[in-house]
Order: sequence, then structure tokens, then C-alpha cells
Amino acid sequence: MGAHMKTTVDISTSLLQEAKKVAQSERSTLKALIEEGLQKVLKERRSKPRFKLRKATFKGKGLHPDAAGSSWERIRDITYKGRGG
Repeated sequence: MGAHMKTTVDISTSLLQEAKKVAQSERSTLKALIEEGLQKVLKERRSKPRFKLRKATFKGKGLHPDAAGSSWERIRDITYKGRGG
């Protein structure tokens, strides 16, 4: 790994205590455990495919004449008319 930096991290007491126990039982350091965890999380996130919204269009004739030129509130009222909205 390249250059190192010191930083301060605010984590829960119970998590820190557990991490220290794991590091000690593995004859390692808290620093090594944190670095390993960060590397795993970052690698996992890089490998996840990004969410892609599917195209959800339909063929139509455009905006209904009752809604043409209307405000968003008016369009919403037309859309939900008789549907409890």
C-alpha cells in the first residue's frame, strides 16, 4: 500500500471492543483489521453492477387534451380523479 495517514474514527464502544478482541485472537492489529475490512467493502462495491432503470415508455398520442398546458397540480388531480387521490 502507498503512503499512510492518521485519522480519527468515531465508532461504537462495543464494535471497537469486539474488533480489538478479533485482532488480538488473530495476532494482528486493529489497524490491519480495519484496513482489511475497508478493502473488502470497497472491492465489493466496485464489483456491484450499477442499478439501471428499465425503459418504461409506451406508445400513445401524447398528453391528454384536458391536461395540455395545465399545472402539475391539475395534472395530478386529473390522474387521480375517482381513485381516492
